[in-house]
Amino acid sequence: MEITYRIDEIDKVAGKILAFAKAKCIIFNAPMGSGKTTLIKALCRHLGVKDDVSSPTFSLVNEYHGKDCAIYHFDLYRIENPIELVEIGIEEYLDNDHHLFVEWPEYAIPYLENYLELHISSLSDTQRSISLKNY
Repeated sequence: MEITYRIDEIDKVAGKILAFAKAKCIIFNAPMGSGKTTLIKALCRHLGVKDDVSSPTFSLVNEYHGKDCAIYHFDLYRIENPIELVEIGIEEYLDNDHHLFVEWPEYAIPYLENYLELHISSLSDTQRSISLKNY
């Protein structure tokens, strides 16, 4: 599935992404500055999160609570090898029925069974294209 949108349409796009996803795990493949965290904020709003959502660049994972759900937002940019994921307890997060949003997911993919892979491309300062594929 492909979606092209303007930044001011991001909340509507978040609803489409969640409706398309067959799993609660979404991985984000996109270059720095393409809007991964901005899209994750919109997904969290759609799931009922009232707290501020920010990138967990230094903490590696942030936890949010939405309407009847927990959301774990991972930023694995600073992970240097798969062993570090085991050390932060990645398997415990995966054993639960929570939403997982994973930025920079390369090392996490071997641990995932079902997920939605999302690629973001910047078309301009205000327009993005997303390709989505369920695994």
